[in-house]
Amino acid sequence: MTTVTEQGGHAPGSTIVRATTVVRSLKTPIALAVFSVLAIVLFVILRRPGTSMFRLSTATDVIQLPPISVPSIATGIVLTVILVGITAASVVFYASHRKTPAWLTGVFGALFVIGFLAWAAATVTDPAAHSIYVPGLLIGTVGLSTALIFGALGGVISERAGVVNVAIEGQLLAGAFVSAVVASVTKQLLLGVIAAMVAGVLVSFVLAAFAIKYVVDQVIVGVVLNVLVTGITSFLYTTVLSPNGDLMNSPPQFERVNIPLLSEIPILGPVLFQQTIIVYVMYIAVAAVWFALFKTRWGLRVRAVGEHPQAADTVGINVNRTRFWNVSLAGAIVGFGGAYFTLGSVGGFTKEMTAGNGFIALAAVIFGRWDPIKATLAALLFGFASNLQSVLNILGSPVPSEFMLMLPYVVTIFAVAGFVGRSRAPAADGRPYIKV
Repeated sequence: MTTVTEQGGHAPGSTIVRATTVVRSLKTPIALAVFSVLAIVLFVILRRPGTSMFRLSTATDVIQLPPISVPSIATGIVLTVILVGITAASVVFYASHRKTPAWLTGVFGALFVIGFLAWAAATVTDPAAHSIYVPGLLIGTVGLSTALIFGALGGVISERAGVVNVAIEGQLLAGAFVSAVVASVTKQLLLGVIAAMVAGVLVSFVLAAFAIKYVVDQVIVGVVLNVLVTGITSFLYTTVLSPNGDLMNSPPQFERVNIPLLSEIPILGPVLFQQTIIVYVMYIAVAAVWFALFKTRWGLRVRAVGEHPQAADTVGINVNRTRFWNVSLAGAIVGFGGAYFTLGSVGGFTKEMTAGNGFIALAAVIFGRWDPIKATLAALLFGFASNLQSVLNILGSPVPSEFMLMLPYVVTIFAVAGFVGRSRAPAADGRPYIKV
């Protein structure tokens, strides 16, 4: 507790005493220290001799960038020293009652990843054969993050309105299943996407009805819906889609569309501007949701019913109606993201193909502090971790494959439990509103 005394006030000679509480958290310093110790173990004690090569361009790129080759041991030692220094700085921030800047934490994470890649790709024989294609790593990150981002956007809207949306997994799965069937039968991608949005809305209707109207525990309803959708889609896949795959499970896919000029930018061009329509819609959706939540009357109403529903009710806002329709809107956005699995990525429905992405999207909502932009960045982090384990397996990483499969979920746990620090959900999130 710190106390600030000011002279002046309403009367001459009066004293104003203002007390402010500074809340300190050791989560970030501890998390940084854990990764610093890991860096010491991997990059110094278990150092791997050789050279690591990072390719920035392919032979078909208009602008060619030369590959970057770095000595593995020297790079690991230098980066370890920097990581330990950042950890020490975080401890100093904690001791001086200040929060570790988010940009410093981001620099720490980026440097650790670079060091890990240099360590994993080190070779003394042929660096070109074991090189890491950086744009490919990032392209895979965007691809694996697209559904997560749509799920996180839906989660942000729903929870900003005061309803915990644990059913993101079910909404993604329903959108993937329905889009595959409709697009396969009609051969129309647009109809498949619309059907996916409708499916997401229907799942949200059930969540909203039980959570808002019948005041059932929102987490329990979400879990039940996930199990229900998983069971229904698995049953229909086995009994309907598998015997009639050519008719009902062979949807067309969105083609990649290159944006003129922008797609030729080195590194960023292939990653951001050589994508499918669904990814471009994702860019627009992130900006639109952020603008609508924080710059419009609609967003003010949504945040009001999620923070203080009684106060919103007193100024004439129908709290439960606002929550109901915004949970439905969230379901439409998540369902749209589910269509990416079948119409933009895999190309057909398989059992439980969302593979827990809905729960990771929910973690992104928490890690992003219920903010659309920050939740998007968190989803990109989780997508990067998922793609990284695939890339390292291809390179023949010395890390056992079982540990690599754990990587996305370990990152999720550290992100939510460590790096997120102190966060506060909307005050009325998860609390039903009963007008008296």
